[in-house]
Amino acid sequence: MQQSLNVLKQPKPFYLIFFLELWERYGYYGLQAILAVYLVRELDISESESFIIFGAFNALVFGLVAIGGFLGDRVLGTKRTIVFGALVLMAGYAIMALAGNDIQMVYLALGTVAVGNGLFKANPSSLLAKCYKKGDSRLDGAFTMYYMAINIGSFISLLSVPYVVDHFGWSLGFMVSALGLFVALANYFIIRHWVADYGSEPDFKPLDYKKFGLVFVGVIAACFVSVFILNHLFIANVLLAMLGSSVVLIFLKEILGSKGVERGKMIVALVLMLEAVIFWVMYFQMPTSLNFFTIHNVEHFVFGFEINPISFQSLNPFWIMVASPILAYIYNRGGVTGKDMSMPAKFAMGMALTSVSFVLIPLAARFASAEGLVAPGWIVGTYLAQALGELLISGLGLAMVAQLVPERMHGFIMGAWFLTTSAASLLAGYVAGLTAVDAGQSATALVTLPIYSHFFEVMGVISAVVALIMFLTTPKLNRLMSPVEKSQEKLATGRLF
Repeated sequence: MQQSLNVLKQPKPFYLIFFLELWERYGYYGLQAILAVYLVRELDISESESFIIFGAFNALVFGLVAIGGFLGDRVLGTKRTIVFGALVLMAGYAIMALAGNDIQMVYLALGTVAVGNGLFKANPSSLLAKCYKKGDSRLDGAFTMYYMAINIGSFISLLSVPYVVDHFGWSLGFMVSALGLFVALANYFIIRHWVADYGSEPDFKPLDYKKFGLVFVGVIAACFVSVFILNHLFIANVLLAMLGSSVVLIFLKEILGSKGVERGKMIVALVLMLEAVIFWVMYFQMPTSLNFFTIHNVEHFVFGFEINPISFQSLNPFWIMVASPILAYIYNRGGVTGKDMSMPAKFAMGMALTSVSFVLIPLAARFASAEGLVAPGWIVGTYLAQALGELLISGLGLAMVAQLVPERMHGFIMGAWFLTTSAASLLAGYVAGLTAVDAGQSATALVTLPIYSHFFEVMGVISAVVALIMFLTTPKLNRLMSPVEKSQEKLATGRLF
């Protein structure tokens, strides 16, 4: 009971950061919800190409996160970087709203959003951690609620933005994302005195205008570099492959230079990170191939009301919010009874649930109507299984990697984790492109149903095989990582970014 009260009773700075993150995520997921569909319907880009562009954009979003963390800690200060990042994000969404059918303006908007997200993303959680003294029992509850803000923001956005697009057009749909950032910043400036005593070292020094000028020029340059990358995706593939290979080689060198239990833990961390790449490729089918499946082949009436099929994406954060406290209880109960699953076993279970989420679709296809449409209940089940898999892999992954590698490598490994997400996002775009209808063939429900059914059946089988391998190797990984303190395993409520 006391623990529950501690979760709810937080210091004032927490509520400022909570709403800041909620509205920023509202903006980002609003863009993500409609981007691929916009590229197809308004710019007349093929579905396969739109998925690749979406994947490249997402890769930039995750690949630039570490830069904002560095600027917040060492250069501008955490709070200044938050504000600067939010302003850059607003500019990106505004450019997107004004882009119309100009693909280069769209690329500029996406590059600006990616850079703004890179500036912003790491800093609210960093500021939140600074608002609590060491050993404060409220910290775990604060981060649980903080991650809930992410899911609340994405849930509201994924429901409302498609509605805005339906009734008011694409431009206003993108502008809503900018309005979300405006609300976040307005709230911040009204009550910023709540965090006056918190921040990184540069926050408490006068702004160095020379440094800020250099950062500003660097941000402008990064936006246009991002445009160049989006125009030349082959270069993006090569750069990501080189960077990924370098990270793996550095990690292997550190493993070979370590001994005993430390080496075992690092081997487990590397294996789980590689497994996470496979999961993320599956996960990023939600805003691409799975989203288009709901558009083409899922009935759009729920309890007699017609809904925009894009809004089915809101089921993911909805199930995250429902399932998080249940899983937290199960974990805590397992810890008390000594029957909690190990981290490798949780990863394997997460992959198995991902397989279930995909296998439901070819199963649903067997019960499709004569028009090639399936009942919405099937997609609800798909998102439930996907959300549970996300909680078991994404929700635990970052904390898991941090606890398995030595402290000297924490910064490197955090960057490597986001790099796995970035690489998987790019790869996922190409994978999703396999669902595209052949040129010259009309995308009717009867045509697309067997394409999606076969695609998701293959994805489900691959996920199941990977899950089986993960279960079979779990005992070996458990021995390598022993003794791992199970009390350190935390449940983050789902979406971490």
